[in-house]
Amino acid sequence: MKKVNKPAGGNPAALLKEQKKRLAEAELLLDISRRISAMDSLDAVLKMLVETATSRLNAERGSLFLNDPNTNELYSRVAMGNFMREIRILNTNGIAGHVFTTGEGVIIPDAYADSRFNRNIDEQTGFVTRNILCVPIKTAKGQIMAVAQILNKKKGRFNREDMRLLEEMMKQGAPSLQSLQFIEQMETIRRQELEFINVVSEMTSDIKLGSLLQNVMAEATRMLNAERSTLFLHDEKSDELWSEVGQGLESTQIRMPSHAGIAGAVFKSSRTINIPHAYADLRFNPSFDKKTGFFTRSILCVPVINKNGRTIGVTQVLNKHGGPFSQEDEARLRAFTAQVSIALENAKL
Repeated sequence: MKKVNKPAGGNPAALLKEQKKRLAEAELLLDISRRISAMDSLDAVLKMLVETATSRLNAERGSLFLNDPNTNELYSRVAMGNFMREIRILNTNGIAGHVFTTGEGVIIPDAYADSRFNRNIDEQTGFVTRNILCVPIKTAKGQIMAVAQILNKKKGRFNREDMRLLEEMMKQGAPSLQSLQFIEQMETIRRQELEFINVVSEMTSDIKLGSLLQNVMAEATRMLNAERSTLFLHDEKSDELWSEVGQGLESTQIRMPSHAGIAGAVFKSSRTINIPHAYADLRFNPSFDKKTGFFTRSILCVPVINKNGRTIGVTQVLNKHGGPFSQEDEARLRAFTAQVSIALENAKL
């Protein structure tokens, strides 16, 4: 008698059920892809992905945290529940930070029993997190750009099948998230540059040197997301660098030899210096910190060069919020410094 091979698994009903499940999943992913293709804003894609994932996984709330490489923070604009707000955390903190840094998804059955869980968000929002499913979102090149986090499964606990489905849903959205985030960043930069042009316009109409320089240094501090900025000018008679204006220094005048510290190194070399950890650099002079109680973490310093190519001072910005200064910050500060040089020339300092 010829042997009849039974279907894999030996249970036709179970196989049919599995096939229907896979077909429904394929339709879900195709629907997500179709809906994303009709969206042209980052917020719309974020909202749709989070709502779809939260509903599909029968959970109470979801969030999608995008990475901000300029501040080394994860930020969420979408939170299911009573309200919507932007929340920012360091990209190494909490469950989301753990998933972002390791690139591995996690299932947390009891959030408050896990030492990695950050309770601050619950305290800020009044929400109580019981269990968590969190997965990384990767670009086509495998770089982690975000994490998706689903909270409080309504019945039972999250399982490996939930994790697999969440990963598949996020894969559908990753290309659009990456491109729309890039477009939004470019629009932000363009808006900031337009704001800077307005400041420059005000500068050229201001004949008072003090207020003119105060404007440009205040704008430098704000646009570079830093704590403090100072313009040091060179006194040829004493061969000292002295501060004409300092954001956050309450107009304190500072004088030092033209070769001293980071400012001196930039003045003598006429080259930009970008230091992520001030106290690890031997050129850094900590005496000013000791006098004021200020703590310098990161430094970006660029030379002020006049139209004849001579270095006449330096512009120094301290302590970027969220991490070290970037190459983009260097380019922006050079643009500011070019305007400082023009302003000084116009004021005939």
